[in-house]
Amino acid sequence: MAKKEVTKPITLDPRGGRPRDKCVTYIEGIDRILNGGIPIGNITLLAGTVGSGKTTLAMEFLINGAKAGETCCYISVTEPSSKMLSNLQTYGFFDDALVKEGKLNIFDLTVINDRLGVERLDGTYTAKDMEALLGAFEDIVDELGVTRLVIDSITAVCYQLPDKGSIRNFIFRLSQFLSTFGCTTMLISETVVDSNVQTYSIFGVEEAVADGVVLMGNIIRQGDLLRSLQVVKMRGTKHSRARHLIELTPIGLAVVPLLKWGQDGGQAFT
Repeated sequence: MAKKEVTKPITLDPRGGRPRDKCVTYIEGIDRILNGGIPIGNITLLAGTVGSGKTTLAMEFLINGAKAGETCCYISVTEPSSKMLSNLQTYGFFDDALVKEGKLNIFDLTVINDRLGVERLDGTYTAKDMEALLGAFEDIVDELGVTRLVIDSITAVCYQLPDKGSIRNFIFRLSQFLSTFGCTTMLISETVVDSNVQTYSIFGVEEAVADGVVLMGNIIRQGDLLRSLQVVKMRGTKHSRARHLIELTPIGLAVVPLLKWGQDGGQAFT
């Protein structure tokens, strides 16, 4: 199936001056941080702790793309697709028509495994299973003409691969074919809080292969638990590396100034 051409802003690749099309997120403040959006075809690791807003950001990224006429896909690794559809009803920016029109597609990895005949009796994928899974992802992207993809979470997939070498190979090959199809992808990565070491994934492999890393977390200010976002890297574009506060509102995610709270009421971080 021929993939839909989507008009995007053009910027220069800072590495070589080559023009790079941007996948606009249409999320308040995010495109400004990314200097216009995510370079088309990039794989971005959306890393963060529990409750930091990863799934909300990823779903808004997909839904905004679907509203703009793109074909978008969400692959749920740990939850049934029916549960995700139910959860979407709580988002003010969600529209049921996007699913009915085939602009927003939601797949359950368990169903994909069943259709592939993958049996993981010991809880891990064999090399043959991994090939089948990569093939299934490629078929979905190719046949539907998907331009935006989210896998939630890549951590859960990695737990089912036998070793770090397999994880690196899986993500690298996933990146290769997605880039070929011009599909811009977010891989959601669970992290753990460690005061001594900043991590972006459980296995320490995913961030090395990804084109971009966006770190989401929770910070405490005057007893309040606030959500934060920081772009650690993004190949193909200049971007802010500052840490920003975010709010999850009924109409979507919003970036707000990160304030250093003090007796004077606060000063903006630089």
